[in-house]
Amino acid sequence: MLEIYKVICAAAVVALTAWATAYAQARIGTAGAGTMAERPELGGLIIAMEAIPELLVILGFAIGFFILRS
Repeated sequence: MLEIYKVICAAAVVALTAWATAYAQARIGTAGAGTMAERPELGGLIIAMEAIPELLVILGFAIGFFILRS
């Protein structure tokens, strides 16, 4: 029975971090598109800001893996 809870918790961690990353990237992408229209020289900064939330989902995968391994 305990194994079922581990799987549910690991799936919840991955799902929530993936949702949070998608939400953040949607907001950053929308603002970035407006910024690129007005100041195209900030393109590199916007790309870097789009990549930062990806760390959240990578950490979610790692935490989910460690939950399943415990």
